[in-house]
Amino acid sequence: MKCKWGVFKGAMWLFVIAFAFSSCKSKKMLTDSSKARGTEFKGSLKERYAALLDVSEREIKNEKLYRFIDDWMGVPYRNGGVDKKGVDCSGFVQVLEKEIFDRTVPRIAKSMAESVKRKYEEELEEGDLVFFDFSGQKFSHVGVYLKNNRFVHASSSKGVIISNLKDAWYYKYFSRGGSVKGNFYSTLPVDSLNTLGLLLNQNRSIESINE
Repeated sequence: MKCKWGVFKGAMWLFVIAFAFSSCKSKKMLTDSSKARGTEFKGSLKERYAALLDVSEREIKNEKLYRFIDDWMGVPYRNGGVDKKGVDCSGFVQVLEKEIFDRTVPRIAKSMAESVKRKYEEELEEGDLVFFDFSGQKFSHVGVYLKNNRFVHASSSKGVIISNLKDAWYYKYFSRGGSVKGNFYSTLPVDSLNTLGLLLNQNRSIESINE
């Protein structure tokens, strides 16, 4: 009986080790991109994100960025939120830009759109911002451009997710793209900063109207 129990315990340990090993090699990655929907991505960080973005592994150079996205993937949407309990679109962008690129951006998507250096979509680079006009609201949604038309954002229905700019649902609402121009707040006079503080509370609800 003891012999059988020992064999059973040994088999259980092997199962646990195998499960743990396989978990390290695969991770739930959320995307609604038409080219990747329903696909399971396995491998290292570079392998998974290269497959998801449909680029070569050599192009995944900013590992800090993709580890950040990995940590936030699937965090639910919460209007006004800025942490992993829940985050809205501009809150997610603000945290990402500060932690990864050490750039300070406004808290409101519309203010972000008005402060970026505008670019044509084919000029967009990793870390640039992309804006959308959902429900007739100008610049009501914002995300961070990655590569190959993919961008990461906090969707009101899916949480933090990677999407494809060229998918019809997003592209028809795409309104602007551009790069962050240094530290936004350092260039503003005090009166403008006070005005922005007032606008933040008035306009934050607009940003909940997104995809």
